[in-house]
Amino acid sequence: MKISARNQIAGTVLSVTPGAVSAPVKIDIGGGNIVTSSVINEAVSDLGLSVGDKVTVIVKASDVLIGK
Repeated sequence: MKISARNQIAGTVLSVTPGAVSAPVKIDIGGGNIVTSSVINEAVSDLGLSVGDKVTVIVKASDVLIGK
C-alpha cells in the first residue's frame, strides 16, 4: 500500500484494550518510546491487531501543536 504520509515509524504492538467503541493500542517504537493510538474496535478487528504484531505508526496531521 502506498500512502503520502512521510512520518512512518516501525514498531511492535504492546497492548490492545478494547472498550465500548474504541481501543487504545500501545506501540513500542524503540528507545523506550511508546505511541498510543485510539483505534475503533472494527478497525482493530479488520487489521487483526494483537500483541507482538509488527506494525507501522503513520502520523498525518495538518497541525502539530506544542505547549509549554
